[in-house]
Amino acid sequence: QFERGMAAYFGLPGGVAVTSGTAALEVALRVLGIGTHDEVLLPSYVCAAPLLAVQRVGAMPRLVDIDLDTFNIDPSAARRAVTSKTKAIIVPHLFGLSAALSELETLGVPIIEDCAQTLGAREQGRLVGSVGVMTVCSFYATKPLCAGEGGMVLSRDERLLERARRLREYDETPSLDPWATNLKMTDLQAAIGLAQLNRLESFLERRSWLADEYRATLSSTHPILPLVPSGHTHTYHRFVVRLPDLADRVNGLQDIIGRFEIQGVQCRRPVFRALHRYLEMDGFPATEEAERTALSIPLFPALTDEEVAQILVALRAEWS
Repeated sequence: QFERGMAAYFGLPGGVAVTSGTAALEVALRVLGIGTHDEVLLPSYVCAAPLLAVQRVGAMPRLVDIDLDTFNIDPSAARRAVTSKTKAIIVPHLFGLSAALSELETLGVPIIEDCAQTLGAREQGRLVGSVGVMTVCSFYATKPLCAGEGGMVLSRDERLLERARRLREYDETPSLDPWATNLKMTDLQAAIGLAQLNRLESFLERRSWLADEYRATLSSTHPILPLVPSGHTHTYHRFVVRLPDLADRVNGLQDIIGRFEIQGVQCRRPVFRALHRYLEMDGFPATEEAERTALSIPLFPALTDEEVAQILVALRAEWS
């Protein structure tokens, strides 16, 4: 029922629930037949899950820089990175903002949409997750739709969905895929996820209201507020501001995080560590500036009005 509900939300024929968003990424890659000697494009400014999934299937990650204004993968950088070995591009819609799908589609490379942070956002009128050849979701505790843990693979192609099911479980099948394993989501998690899905629109409304409150408070201050390009919508999984004056200060971001902590407000770096640093690469200037200047302000539907007031006081104290 949860699979059917998620598929209906995206307007797709089906979904395959698995144990985590990371598992969903790996299944999606294997379903597309991606493995040794293949290349997969992905942005450097994202959590480690996409990189680990690419490495686990034996493919070569091709990291590309981001558009600093949106924090999403830069289509121009992606175009320059495409080679004859490129078999897919993982497109995370980061922090609640839809990526530039229309531009990325022109690359002619199969798109795997990573909707872990961006359920409900749109690009050129299209719901994110309904465009790529494969879509993956995460239902971890910090995600827009929480089942405690879990993930899902979705597609408009029934053959791809059937391959995903054969990878998720191996019991009572006429033949065995050597990569098949036990990745089944539990019924308990699915029940929680289904209840959350039924409340998703109210969650998104609350997030939008919180973002409006933050924008009103910070409108005349120096942080650069989240940009929403024309034709895109933002669901504010995170409210990430940029502080360009910190670009040349080694511990500037950490100092601000510490001052917010003193006021009882937990701000964070939105990405713990860029992927190119794990691979000891350079040449990602926009990603590195985001690392030095991007700050995530608390935003989630369960914030009480009293907590919101406390956050607004802290924001005014720091940037008024």
